[in-house]
Amino acid sequence: MSLLPNLFRFISFLLLLLYAFPVSAEHTSNWAVLVSTSRFWFNYRHLANVLSLYRTVKRLGIPDSQIILMLPDDMACNPRNAFPGTVYSNADRAVDLYGDNIEVDYRGYEVTVENFIRLLTDRLDEDVPRSKRLGSDSGSNVLVYMTGHGGDQFLKFQDSEEIGAWDLADAFGQMWEKKRYHELLFMIDTCQANTMYTHFYSPNIVATGSSALDQSSYSHHADTDVGVAVIDRWTYYVLEFLETQVTSANSKLTLGDLFNSYDESKIHSQPGVRWDLFPGGEEEGRLRTVVDFFGNVQNVEIENANATEPGSLKEDLAELAQLVEKWRKQEGYHAIRNDIPVRNESDVSSYPDTEVDPRYYSRKRSKGPTKMTDESSWQKRFVGVSVVAACAAVWLTGSILAGS
Repeated sequence: MSLLPNLFRFISFLLLLLYAFPVSAEHTSNWAVLVSTSRFWFNYRHLANVLSLYRTVKRLGIPDSQIILMLPDDMACNPRNAFPGTVYSNADRAVDLYGDNIEVDYRGYEVTVENFIRLLTDRLDEDVPRSKRLGSDSGSNVLVYMTGHGGDQFLKFQDSEEIGAWDLADAFGQMWEKKRYHELLFMIDTCQANTMYTHFYSPNIVATGSSALDQSSYSHHADTDVGVAVIDRWTYYVLEFLETQVTSANSKLTLGDLFNSYDESKIHSQPGVRWDLFPGGEEEGRLRTVVDFFGNVQNVEIENANATEPGSLKEDLAELAQLVEKWRKQEGYHAIRNDIPVRNESDVSSYPDTEVDPRYYSRKRSKGPTKMTDESSWQKRFVGVSVVAACAAVWLTGSILAGS
């Protein structure tokens, strides 16, 4: 029966820990939505842009199950491709971006404005598989990267339709209302790219683009054997920073470091950044690490330790402690009432008859099976639940301390 007092003391200790170590509001998962909006062979570079970012986020730990890849054309299988089954973003062709380990979620004519907005807002039909869904929640950091042909407050999808700046702003607004992101990083490489985030109004968003109003976004270089440009300039230098500086998921380089790396003399346009929607503005946003969006975390989501509303962890532990104390007072010493020592039945033979209290036999040596009362059944179940709860509390406490 010594378990109950120890359990009670342990739960009290957990409550003290919860007050002493508040849980930080870190994100619990990472998602990436990578979109090319251009068809046709001469837009090879847009596909290479997206596949380059895809390779980077996978390198930094985001699994395919948390990446949505939208490719409107399959340049790897285009008959004009001199290197069938491959896509390169550099003329040295050192890295095949297509390779064997690529999962395309939306391909060809599936890449539409409607499907993109439905993806973000979770307005997909019930029969749409999980692999085509953005499974983010209020604890998720989401990276959204888009590239293609655009203009003042619009981005073309496959030369047949457009998404406007207000469309995108409202989609992110719905995401926030439906608790589909914790923080969001929006990146876009297109002509007049910075106009695409001018209407954003939802909190916790950092946005950046490749070019200002009335400016073009330029390609970086061409591969003469492929015959077309293979990557855009802004994306090229973003990737140069990510591939040479952010070498692991433990990197401490920040968004401020990334944005400071922008060099207009190399990019040939004016990249922009918008901070005002982020809590704390530019000062706080610059402190976010790059891997907060390009990397991956698998933290356990733990509610605010200081929360006291019904159903909170703190309230549950307090109620459990009260129940354990109440049960201990009422039933904890039932087996040793009247100061009778409790011995195992195997010990009876080792004692002389004169030393065995007859009341011991009256309790321990029943003539047949004894029916378990509802009260004793509840007591045993409660002890079991208490032990399980204690184990869970130990695990939660470890997670709290690890995240502190």
